[in-house]
Amino acid sequence: MRWLVVMVAMVFCCPLIAGSESHAASSLKRNSEVYELGEVVVQGTPLGVESIGTVRETPAQYIQEKGTTDVSKVINYLPGIHTRLAPEGVPRVDIRGFRSRHVLLLLDGVPLNSTYDGQFDPAILPVENIADIKVSYGTHSVLYGEGGLGGVINIITKKGQEGLRGMVNGEAGDSDYYLMRSAVSGAKGPVNFFLSGSLSERDAFKVSDNFHATSLQDEGKRDNSDFQKKNLFANIGFTPTDKTKLGFVFSTAQGQYGKPPSTLSKSTDPFANNAKYERVESYRNYSWQGSGSHEITDRLSLRGWVFFNKLNEKEKSYDDNTYSNISTNGKFSQTSETDSSGAALQTRYDLKKAGFLTLGLNGRKDEWDARGVKYERVGSGRNARVESKPINDDKETSTYTAALEYEVSPVKDLGIVLGYAHNWFDPEEQADNLNKGNFLAGLTYDVRNGTRVKGSFAKGVRFPSIKQLYDATSGNEDLKAETAYTYEAGIEQSLPWKSTLSVTGFLINAKDYIEKRDSSDTYENYQKYRFQGIEVVAENRYFNNIWFRAGYTLLSAKDRSHGTQVDDLQYRPRHKFTFETGYKSSFGLSAYAGMRYLASQYTYSDDYRKKSLRNYAVVDAKIEQALIRDTLSLYVLVENLFDRNYEESYGFPQAGRTVFGGATVRF
Repeated sequence: MRWLVVMVAMVFCCPLIAGSESHAASSLKRNSEVYELGEVVVQGTPLGVESIGTVRETPAQYIQEKGTTDVSKVINYLPGIHTRLAPEGVPRVDIRGFRSRHVLLLLDGVPLNSTYDGQFDPAILPVENIADIKVSYGTHSVLYGEGGLGGVINIITKKGQEGLRGMVNGEAGDSDYYLMRSAVSGAKGPVNFFLSGSLSERDAFKVSDNFHATSLQDEGKRDNSDFQKKNLFANIGFTPTDKTKLGFVFSTAQGQYGKPPSTLSKSTDPFANNAKYERVESYRNYSWQGSGSHEITDRLSLRGWVFFNKLNEKEKSYDDNTYSNISTNGKFSQTSETDSSGAALQTRYDLKKAGFLTLGLNGRKDEWDARGVKYERVGSGRNARVESKPINDDKETSTYTAALEYEVSPVKDLGIVLGYAHNWFDPEEQADNLNKGNFLAGLTYDVRNGTRVKGSFAKGVRFPSIKQLYDATSGNEDLKAETAYTYEAGIEQSLPWKSTLSVTGFLINAKDYIEKRDSSDTYENYQKYRFQGIEVVAENRYFNNIWFRAGYTLLSAKDRSHGTQVDDLQYRPRHKFTFETGYKSSFGLSAYAGMRYLASQYTYSDDYRKKSLRNYAVVDAKIEQALIRDTLSLYVLVENLFDRNYEESYGFPQAGRTVFGGATVRF
């Protein structure tokens, strides 16, 4: 209750000290390259569904200024988002305390979360294709359906512009890293297209010079941290009339990567994980979608899309760090295939002064198939031995959603949004289906020019994944759907000297949260988790060629379940502070610098002892010079400029100072 009082006071007191310019918003805006059919939510009014909650956008211009090639590193400066390189060897994106499996990742509106465990790997998505990254936090539109308890990340790709243009880029860095990528796009009349491809490889990343060798990890190159990636992407758009748009998107990715093991031994450190020597020896992903929109009348419009995703993956768990033999207890060699296919349809009706009404229907079928061999201990005592057993498993689930959303502005400067969706979950091997509803209610009000207040309340649901239901050692077929009740209030305020400020408070009660219970190593529904906090973003663009942005997140993540043995949930930093600045001169020189500081996060041993992780600050910087009328540009990028030795998960050190250099030719 104390947090609700603070949130309400914050909303109504902040306007008293503010200026009176335009609404707070980043000056980095989308350009005309956005593939419009990649949107899931289309606002009917500036006071619509995306104005009542928190939606933060990252356009291509910012991605280029920052210079990173990893989507997780693009968004890790946003408030409320914590990205961490997990033991699985891929980045995880947490939002407001929720894990990445509680975040929907979409590419042009199509879900990319794994059909097996609900996770995703943002690092496989090439940033050169991206026109905008839209992050919608907990009180998002019900048109997204179930799953996004923490939020929704929709990556919207580029489309071709009139004429023909292109780009070729080469980049190299430490540890035999290289990247080659190119893109070409164009448009003529009703047809536009965008085509890109990339190839990248890394031998290993280097740990900080301040890292001290352990029995499991030497100084220098991080064990088993190599990767290879190949990507190809294409979209084509066709606009036969002003009222009709059609589009087709295709992408494919393939490669391999290692999963760096823990650097600490559990035999000497109770907080460490057991070292695992695992690799994804190969993966291959295919994805396509067809979409279209049509204005039937000046008041009625129709949008729809169909999609198909396929991922083939070969994974091995080895006996030791030689990565050669598979023969001991718990090791395996597995080839898996996951398929996801579905369709969605939206109809939108303009009620004129009475608002906008949108009906959304969607369905998705997820399939998982695994083949291979695993090694298990059988017998006991002197008869104990390890035997190989075949892996031969396949599962299937279907999910359906019907949603209705209403947006209205009954009086000037006031917007109201109401939405309800019902979701049905049909696991193939269960007689009883799960079904549950989610809803959204919110409003936004322009108090005066330059001051907007907003508040919203939402109920979100997420159904258990195939892994949580059916995993051979930890699955639980009696799991219930997870539920989250999110309260949010905030203010967006323009200030003097071309400055903006936004402050948002949130309170989330999560019930039936699914995690492993240590005593049985099975997935269970925990009674109640609570996430609450405040997010602040301030930006200044007083000077035409330089900008500053600062952000702060305060997060309290608690286990409120009856009889719990933990208080603070692990790997949820309580404090996150970010600062960024960018500069662009009249003679083609541009520079970027960013700093992230994270503090007060914890981990636990198997017997629930608590340990604090070290606080850390990491600085990244880039400098670029454009030449020959912006046709050629040369740049240098440094990540972890001060070579900080830090961990995002206990026993898993991150890369030290890493230097990249590159050249880009545009035509």
